[in-house]
This record gives sequence, structure tokens and C-alpha cells, in this order.
Amino acid sequence: MIPFSVLDLAPIPAGGTAADALHRARDLAQHTERLGYRRYWLAEHHNMPGIASAATAVAIAHVAAGTKTIRVGSGGVMLPNHAPLVIAEQFGTLDALFPGRIDLGLGRAPGTDQRTARALRRGDADRADTFPDDVVELQHYFAPATPQQAVRAVPGAGQAVPIWLLGSSLFSAQLAAALGLPFAFASHFAPDFLLAALEAYRSEFRPSAELAQPYAMACIGVFAAATDAEAVRLFTSQQQSFLNLRRGQPGALPPPVDDMDALWSPPERAMIDHAFRESVVGSPATVRAGLEAFLQRTQVDELMITAAIFDQAARVRSYEIVAEVRGQLTDAGVASTATSRL
Repeated sequence: MIPFSVLDLAPIPAGGTAADALHRARDLAQHTERLGYRRYWLAEHHNMPGIASAATAVAIAHVAAGTKTIRVGSGGVMLPNHAPLVIAEQFGTLDALFPGRIDLGLGRAPGTDQRTARALRRGDADRADTFPDDVVELQHYFAPATPQQAVRAVPGAGQAVPIWLLGSSLFSAQLAAALGLPFAFASHFAPDFLLAALEAYRSEFRPSAELAQPYAMACIGVFAAATDAEAVRLFTSQQQSFLNLRRGQPGALPPPVDDMDALWSPPERAMIDHAFRESVVGSPATVRAGLEAFLQRTQVDELMITAAIFDQAARVRSYEIVAEVRGQLTDAGVASTATSRL
């Protein structure tokens, strides 16, 4: 069966704390591990009152310590915010603690607003232009150290931590192809270049020591429940959160509401519908149809699921439904043909 994975932004529910969000993340990871999901990624965001995974490596350690087999990683670390050596040491340490289970997904966006980016980067506001060189430098630190090497990542050197490039445009797709790395597309909030990026990645891919053939993953939102109406209601927490962010008022994840039309204007609805147009929301039958259509259209090698659902029991149940649906997809001719050590 095609592998399914999880992206968790560690949302802080209204009335809750960052500790609540991180404990919820670990709990969900334990459930999804038992359900057969392949990996569990957390994302780096800063100055976001509703997201608890700013210290991404620490959050990964918390989740990995509570699980046994599922791969845990970043979806992603925003490399321009960090020196490559620091990331090599952090993820080398994670790999030393949890060998063979750590992924390093890299993005080039700041993961925050420009003022916070300047605070993170100590005044150097825009380092995205150095992203390709920084990725290569990071690869160098993970390679076996040589006797003449003056600067080493300890831990890190000689550790096979898989590096993924993440993106929502052609840039990271083309860079992943040039470097022979796996690629993940952020279609859960920025779907516009999905098919173009996948085509560029596959057509321009150059085999490398890390990967013999292209390996593409896409992330989408999936909100599953017993009925379509119940799933639509669960989805309103995500819609409200995105609406507040676009209004410049980010906050905790709101509880679901019965009617979004009382909260947004028609242009705001159009904007949010566009951003989330790849999301699959509904009953098991609706989810199966939506996932089949997406997988047939994209032919991705792996699917990553994200769901900012306010109630933890409902969030766990949503992933249970997706796992049940996944088991039915091979009957429809949707299966992975890729082979990979990832």
C-alpha cells in the first residue's frame, strides 16, 4: 500500500497550553504508529500563539521518546534561520538517540513574519538566497569526516539522516531534483504549483548516493468523521485559524462552529477555499473518493496527512478513518511502486 504519514503543527487549542499541544502530539503519534503510518513530522514556526513546535528538534525528541517504530522528523526546519552546523548537530543527536528513525525536512521560508525572522537571524533578514549552498554544507557535515576536516558535526558526521526538501513552488522541486533528494510539496495550504512542481522534480531528477530514483510526497488536509456534516464542522477550526492568521490576528486553535458564513466575508471565503482546495473533508466514503482522486492525479509515492482538529478524540478518530480507507485504496489501483530506504 502507498505509505501514509502525518504532519503535525502541534496546534495549541483555545484554553490550552503549549504543554497540552505537545502532549497531544505525542499521544497522536502513538496512535498513528499503531495504525501503520510511516512518519510523523513537526514543523518550525515562530511567534505563533497557536503553534507549539518552534523548538522543532526538542519537539521531535519528545515524540520520538514516546514511540518505538514510526519515523519522526521535521516538516520542516527552516534552514535560513539556522547555521547548517547547528542543524547537523541537533539531528545527529536525535539520530544517536533514536537510530534509523529521524528525518530532516528542510524549507527555505522563515516560518514567521519578517520582524521575527530578523530576531532569529540577528539582523540578517534574508538568507534564503544561500539555501542551496546551505543544504550542500549540511550534507557535508553528515558525510563521514576526513582526517583533514577542521569542523565536524559531533554527533552528526557519518550518520545517514535522510534529508528532504520541502516547498510550495518550483524552486525546491528543482533543487531536490538537482541534488537527488526526496521532495515533499505543501499542497495542504499552497496548492497552486502542485502538479508543475511534481513534473519538474520527476523530469529533472538526477540520481545520487542518497536516492536512485525520484521520491515525491504531497501533504494535504484530511478531516474525516462519521458523516460529511460532522467532518465539515471539524474543519471549521482550521478555517478559523487560517482566517485569523490572514487578518493579522494569529491565535490558538478555535473550537468548531456551525456556520463559517457568520465569520468571514465572501472574499475571505474565496481565499480560504482556494488555499485549502486540495483538502478532503467528509465521511469515510467521501474521504476514500477524495484520496483516490488525489493519488491518481498526482501519482505521489507517499501521502502526508495533516488535520488541525480541536478535540483530541475527534482528531485521533479522523486518522483512524484515514487508515481504514488507506487499506481499501489498493483495490482501486492506487498503490506505490517506488522502492526506497526512506
